[in-house]
Amino acid sequence: MTGILPAKAIEAMFASGAIQADRVPDEDQIQPASLDLRLGVKAWRVRASFLPGPDAKVEDKLEKLILHEIDLSKGAVLETNCVYIVRLQEALDLPAEQSATANPKSSTGRIDVFTRVITDQGRAFDRVEAGYKGPLYAEISPKTFPVLVREGSRLSQIRFRDGETLINDEDLTKVHNQHTLVSGGKDEDAINNGVQVSIDLKGSGKDSLIGYRAKRHTGVIDVDRKDAQDPEDFWEPLYNRGDATLILDPNEFYILVSQEAVHVPPQYAAEMVPFDPLVGEFRVHYAGFFDPGFGHSTVGGTGSRAVLEVRSHDVPFIVEHGQTVGRLVYEHMEEVPETLYGEGIGSNYQGQALKLSKHFKSKEPVGA
Repeated sequence: MTGILPAKAIEAMFASGAIQADRVPDEDQIQPASLDLRLGVKAWRVRASFLPGPDAKVEDKLEKLILHEIDLSKGAVLETNCVYIVRLQEALDLPAEQSATANPKSSTGRIDVFTRVITDQGRAFDRVEAGYKGPLYAEISPKTFPVLVREGSRLSQIRFRDGETLINDEDLTKVHNQHTLVSGGKDEDAINNGVQVSIDLKGSGKDSLIGYRAKRHTGVIDVDRKDAQDPEDFWEPLYNRGDATLILDPNEFYILVSQEAVHVPPQYAAEMVPFDPLVGEFRVHYAGFFDPGFGHSTVGGTGSRAVLEVRSHDVPFIVEHGQTVGRLVYEHMEEVPETLYGEGIGSNYQGQALKLSKHFKSKEPVGA
């Protein structure tokens, strides 16, 4: 069998020893097609990001780069623009044919915490080679808001796969014709090296809310607390002023939303990847996976928008309504998960439109 492993198979990996952990899994740690990864008890602030390379372990590199050690057992604040390494509670002993990919959780990306997973002998971030045996580490660097984390906090997730799982454009077109993977955008360009995703800067019309720009010099966000922060303390709302364009200021962080409603049928999983790094002076941060059932009608979805975490580079850049900013690649599931995204498992973004992370109280900004 080939495909992305569902929750039931991930549970079996704990039993078989393919996944090893310091403690039993949290009740909601296993998602329909992924596993949340938990921070361990120690973090190290380091001078610079790094990859160990094919002949070294992470600990070998750490010895030369550590500035100081941080105890996470009681919680600690990670400051903006600093780089931290944390050994994760989970380690792997994968079968020879099984590989994995990691990604920030959706809520992590929406508060602009840059995080990626490193393995021993790793030559790429967020990639776990087939048959890997060893520990996992998280590199964490908050970019906009300082964050409070602790042992057990979950910033990243990992997805396991057997064999080749990616669906090519010809087959993806057939899936789209049958299941309507995206709607509300440019249907004639929907499938092109994946499913195209564009930006919505019109909202519901003039003066409607179209996004948020992060404020600087804010308070701390506790990554484990839901509905705890007033969004007005951290975000400036953005509105449609009539021309459906937005000037991205250099090095500022924005939360925007796709024009399309996205649908991931139960037998598939999806991931957002870059459209083309040459299309403009900005970067869309792609946080989290799209689990089976995202936007699916049987679990309360009618297609759900993709929230976009956007940052301009060194110069101001104008983005326009309908501009393509990313693409969704779809993969086969090894089997349909017993529980889908949004089906009573604490899914925070089913049926979403423009939405901040789970850390913020649900309230409309003044004037929305």
